[in-house]
Amino acid sequence: MSGIALNHVSKFYHEGEHKVVALNDVSLHVKPGEFVAIIGPSGSGKSTFLSVAGALLQASEGDVILNDKKIAGLSPKSLSKARLDEIGFILQTSNLVPYLTVIDQLLLVKKMTGTVTHADKVFARELLTDLGLGTKLKKFPDQLSGGERQRTAIARAFINDPTIILADEPTASLDTNRAHEVVKLIAKEVKTRNKAAIMVTHDERMLTYCDKVYRMEDGCLTLQS
Repeated sequence: MSGIALNHVSKFYHEGEHKVVALNDVSLHVKPGEFVAIIGPSGSGKSTFLSVAGALLQASEGDVILNDKKIAGLSPKSLSKARLDEIGFILQTSNLVPYLTVIDQLLLVKKMTGTVTHADKVFARELLTDLGLGTKLKKFPDQLSGGERQRTAIARAFINDPTIILADEPTASLDTNRAHEVVKLIAKEVKTRNKAAIMVTHDERMLTYCDKVYRMEDGCLTLQS
């Protein structure tokens, strides 16, 4: 099962004698080339869902499957490698390293997997050019607009050529025009590079770029009609 799948996943927390259900029997399969959105009110379980899908939290019940591998059976080292190699994260804020240039933001990620090759540098330039940052390679974060910083973060998410992209409120800090620009670019990269992508968002104006929309409420996930 290529892409990412959650099969009957639940996540519980215990507060004293009480059991808090953050995710309740959630099932979802996102295939390569598919861009899915999850909407819902604050506290509905969206952040927990993304953390479980991204192998940052372990499910209490059910299976998370990345490209035919159940992540529950992986060792801590293998789990860390899976997060680095197979999952690209795009967060609410770009979280760029202030003293690194745009291209070095990407190459830093490559260094985490080993040595940086000439092919890696070529791919980094290609990604940044594709996202409209070809003239900004040597700029530092404080020399970029908010939209440019977020586009750099998108390129960084794709640099290891992961199969899964997880975006957590990627437009939260952007105005309307830049928000549309960023989500349109994510959708384009997902289709062009055949990635399975999930975006958690409060911004329902962005849903037009998505193939499917799910709603999360009280830890339960339902497909919107």
